Amino acid sequence: MNEVYDFLKNCGVYYLATVEDGKPRVRPFGTVNIFEDKLYIQTGKSKEVSKQIQKNPVVEICAFDGQKGEWLRLAGTLVRDDRREAKADMLEHYPDLKKMYSADDDNTEVLYFKDATATFSSFVAAPRVVKF
Repeated sequence: MNEVYDFLKNCGVYYLATVEDGKPRVRPFGTVNIFEDKLYIQTGKSKEVSKQIQKNPVVEICAFDGQKGEWLRLAGTLVRDDRREAKADMLEHYPDLKKMYSADDDNTEVLYFKDATATFSSFVAAPRVVKF
């Protein structure tokens, strides 16, 4: 899990895929955090992506590291964590988000991966799979 976290942090931007009405929906994300030994992302409950995740929590992330020529696909189930502590920890790691979100508002949403499968790939090596 730490390797996945490091890869996503290094890339800065990754792409999160959800499903809406049987169609894929993909958008850029940038938040990733480890809290209580779980990998978290963050969004707002008012966003369509949140509604899509609540309806179908099975998602996939894709990120590419152009310097290394490697990419990551992370598939799993996202679980909402409504605890203030989880929200506050995420916002401490991303202080710029405090302009839009608060650990005490009803919009901030943090989600952690459950039953995750990370596949590290490159053009020169066989894929490597990590589960957590």
